[in-house]
Amino acid sequence: MAKLVRMVPERFDTVLDRLTKGILGGSISASLEASADYAFADGRAAVRVFERYSYLGGNRLTMTLIVTEQAGQTCVTAITSGGSQALFYKINTFGEEAFLKKLEALL
Repeated sequence: MAKLVRMVPERFDTVLDRLTKGILGGSISASLEASADYAFADGRAAVRVFERYSYLGGNRLTMTLIVTEQAGQTCVTAITSGGSQALFYKINTFGEEAFLKKLEALL
């Protein structure tokens, strides 16, 4: 599992749109598996779960993307998961790290 957390000095909608399009356009096997949007009195949140095939790792993995906005500040959290072929512990995290690096480049 790999994790990235960043405060982004941009509007919520701009960040969410750019990251969603960038992730889906960055890999022919990337897909949006599920999404949820929330609005609160003082902010918003969007959750996106992406999946893709990792050629290097030879497996599929997911990235959960959470974009939040509160008091005009936008925060991005991404967590990758899966991608290991071992039964009891992870021996292969290449795909997870590569998926997260693509997101980091979009930021």
